[in-house]
Amino acid sequence: MSEAFEVPSPHEKHIEHTTEHAHGRGDSFASRIAVMTALMATLGAMLSYQAGSTESEAAMDKNNAAIIKTEAANQWNYYQAKSSRQNLAELATHIPGVDAAHYKDEIERYRNQKEEVRKQAEKLEATSKAWDEKSEQALHQHHRWAQAMTAIQIAISLAAITLLTRKEWLKRLSYTAAGVAMLLGSLAWLHV
Repeated sequence: MSEAFEVPSPHEKHIEHTTEHAHGRGDSFASRIAVMTALMATLGAMLSYQAGSTESEAAMDKNNAAIIKTEAANQWNYYQAKSSRQNLAELATHIPGVDAAHYKDEIERYRNQKEEVRKQAEKLEATSKAWDEKSEQALHQHHRWAQAMTAIQIAISLAAITLLTRKEWLKRLSYTAAGVAMLLGSLAWLHV
């Protein structure tokens, strides 16, 4: 059994090195940035999970809509077959020497059967439309989660640059991006 191990990137090594030295010197600036970066990474993991979850939900809802739409199409085909038989029975009533009463009964039977099939097809189409709408809502929510994830990734990148450059304005920009991520995440959570 092989054991998995992670090889840190040079960027990660540099941040770790800078953070360790800053912490050893009592550098509160670097310590605050490091803690904030860890919190943002945690938020990013949760946003990523939610984005993936809603994307899967949207795909499943769209799949359900397609399955039911196919069932509705099958019902409409059945309706068309009943219409064709009704039309043939109507045509038969005009043929001389044929039992017209028998075919009039057939016409009525097909008319009644068609009505039931039409109702079923329309019901299936309405259900398919509802699944489509549910899919669209989940996809919209997915986009909000993805936007929040992008904003938190930008915030984390800015925090890393802040740690290296020690620029206060970059720290504020990083916190602003994290705030935007939280706002977008809240909108996704509220289904807005």
